[in-house]
Amino acid sequence: MSAQKNSRSSIRLPLLISIAIAGGILIGATVSNNSPKGVAIYNNIQKFKEILTYVQRDYVDEVNTDELAEYAIREMLEKLDPHTVYIPAENVAAAKSELEGGFDGIGIEFGIFRDTLYVVAPINGGPSEQVGLRSGDKIIEVDGENIAGIGINNYDVYKRLRGHKGTKVNVKIKRDREAAYLDYTIVRDKIPQNTVDVSYMIDKETGYIKLSRFGTNTYNEFKTALKKLNGMGMKKLVLDLKGNGGGIMQRAIEISDEFLDNNQLIVYTKGKDNRYDSEARARIKGIAEDIPLIVLIDQGSASASEIVSGALQDNDRALIVGRRSFGKGLVQVPIDLSDGSELRLTISRYYTPSGRSIQKPYRAEDNDYDQEIYTRLENGEFFHADSVKFNDSLTYRTSGGRVVYGGGGIMPDYFVPIDTTFNSAFLRSLYVKNLFREYTLNYTSKNEEMFKEMSLDEFKQDFKISEGMIKDFIALAELSGITFDKAGFDTSKAIILSNIKAHIGRRIWGEEGYYPIINEHDEILTRAIGLFDKAKALSQHN
Repeated sequence: MSAQKNSRSSIRLPLLISIAIAGGILIGATVSNNSPKGVAIYNNIQKFKEILTYVQRDYVDEVNTDELAEYAIREMLEKLDPHTVYIPAENVAAAKSELEGGFDGIGIEFGIFRDTLYVVAPINGGPSEQVGLRSGDKIIEVDGENIAGIGINNYDVYKRLRGHKGTKVNVKIKRDREAAYLDYTIVRDKIPQNTVDVSYMIDKETGYIKLSRFGTNTYNEFKTALKKLNGMGMKKLVLDLKGNGGGIMQRAIEISDEFLDNNQLIVYTKGKDNRYDSEARARIKGIAEDIPLIVLIDQGSASASEIVSGALQDNDRALIVGRRSFGKGLVQVPIDLSDGSELRLTISRYYTPSGRSIQKPYRAEDNDYDQEIYTRLENGEFFHADSVKFNDSLTYRTSGGRVVYGGGGIMPDYFVPIDTTFNSAFLRSLYVKNLFREYTLNYTSKNEEMFKEMSLDEFKQDFKISEGMIKDFIALAELSGITFDKAGFDTSKAIILSNIKAHIGRRIWGEEGYYPIINEHDEILTRAIGLFDKAKALSQHN
């Protein structure tokens, strides 16, 4: 979700310096504007400039005025809402790549296991695949610099391997069953990032689309997935927005439009003045307007995800299943600054068709905005629907007269509690150490020939996790510092085996080999599939 508290302080930088440098423009504007607000802005800029000048000139120790200005910016923006952020010039490209659907790099999915950088998979058609990198390769050096055993982290990897399209990077590889190191020169290129994680048929009639975020290419990806499923005989659809933290508002509007009749209201916004007021309505004949629809959400679904689920709920078009969403109803606009940095400024609130603002409460002086999720957990909200408390004064009605609430996320029509049946400390430690990914990377590398002869359908139906595989997995866990806990293993065995198989499926067939297996234990999806009679009744009423 955008602008979480723990990242805010690291992504807002020299805005005030930019203001001071651009003083001639700003001052000219404010001098010609004799309003009290204009005079106040001018006076504040002058005050900041005076203080910074005195500190630089007269303070007893040497100081870095850039760092002081950056600190001032961070503190200033902390007084606003939690989603107004400043992005320094060096981070703008990475931030935009998450929304634009791609970045420049060498094109690998990677993992760091025991302080070594592994190629989990080269991205199809990417530069690394083209030069011959393989799954399981260990990257030992980058441009002559050793990176093994130095405590490398994800940021270090991005810094070394990402770069402008057309530039070169040299890597030294250690490959299993190869005595000598292998040297590759890779020319960086544009690497696509899909926002539709997967689309497949759950059964002969039920389609499933998993959407991870709302980026530049999301709508086109979504339409492609819909057309594919329609061609496979889809008669009803599950749209999975769990954990989707949002993104570009227009993509949420376009996807909602695929399901709604012409002129039905999707969302509207209100700002300080009418410059930022707008409304969006359905305007096309969508290819999925008539099929029964269920949307899955949880506490990680935010922003654009809440626009889609709110629009479909308020228009009685879809059944919403899961847990209460995050509660972000603020709209940001990106503002390019003169030094290449960017300010993402909140300029309006958005409202669902019934008039709901789903923005959860916040106060500038509070530090627990993002920690509110943990408060929900402590209050039992993830386990009991009646633990969710809404303000009775914020009651609204859908087009069909159903009661919905504003002021704190989208409450699903059917609540599904977290299933703790298979939970254990042993399972959590496996997740923390990334053991499933590491084990399956090793296993698939050693069994390439077997999987070449196997289809995905054969794998899903016939492949079983053997006792020998379980022993090897437990041995790897112990090697990684996880003490074997038989009681914890027995409690979580079904989830452990499912994760091993699903990660093997992902390694060989991508997301279509992963999600159909791991989703068998998804409590929200499992519950939703049994609710299509209600979703059908809702779509017929609509």
